[in-house]
Amino acid sequence: MGTAESAGESVNAGTAGQGEAAVGTGVGRKLLSGSVALVTGASSGIGAAAALALAREGCSLALVARRAERLEELTQEISELGSPSLALPADLSDAAQARQAVEKAVDRFGRLDVLVNNAGFGARSSVEDSDPEDWDRMIDLNLKAVLRMSHAALPHLLRAAKEGPRGVADLVNVSSVAGRVPRKDNSVYSATKHAVCSFSEALRQEVTGRGVRVGLVEPGMTTTEMTLGSQAASAHGLPQDTWLKAEDIARSIAFMITQPAHVAINEITVRPTAQER
Repeated sequence: MGTAESAGESVNAGTAGQGEAAVGTGVGRKLLSGSVALVTGASSGIGAAAALALAREGCSLALVARRAERLEELTQEISELGSPSLALPADLSDAAQARQAVEKAVDRFGRLDVLVNNAGFGARSSVEDSDPEDWDRMIDLNLKAVLRMSHAALPHLLRAAKEGPRGVADLVNVSSVAGRVPRKDNSVYSATKHAVCSFSEALRQEVTGRGVRVGLVEPGMTTTEMTLGSQAASAHGLPQDTWLKAEDIARSIAFMITQPAHVAINEITVRPTAQER
């Protein structure tokens, strides 16, 4: 398991002033102008693609991941889209760093309207042959980080839903079809993702009456650093050129978040057309 990086921060101001989100008005106003989103696992793959998709809708971004240099590159891309962003290097397996990431985002932008829990880790092996340290890392990142980030963000999301211009706030958890369809040699990863499914639905029931929408996105085989590495065998022979791209999942995340306040898209499963299970 990698060591935690320093939880420093870097700001790219984009078009907004210090301490405020970019606000659009009039004709052509973007759907998320004035909103602030925090995205975990933002240094690559689905997290980076989701951050860019939200920035295109005018959202200010707090970007959380362990790799500071990758976050810096992403802040530059977001700046080119006209949105401010904040790089927050952190290891979310550390409870204190998870909490601090939310606090720093709110300190910088003054609010939090959206949380996208995307950070995760996968390691394939039979239970008999697996390394329990891999179990711990999957539980820490795939489940505990979701719980910790959600708990830290909820007061701010509830306030945004009550006082913000959209009249709603969003918490989106990125799970996996593995949470619905367990397979051999993927037991602990599937277990963590199934737990995220259950947590998301229970949390939805707790906060939906107060304007916080909880969404669950369950990707099938998607080309990311993780699936090209330790999780590649999950494809079960599905040709890589048929897999989803990170941008496909990002569109689903943005679709959830940009719905009118009275519409809640609670769950989206996205598979490659050629994937059977």
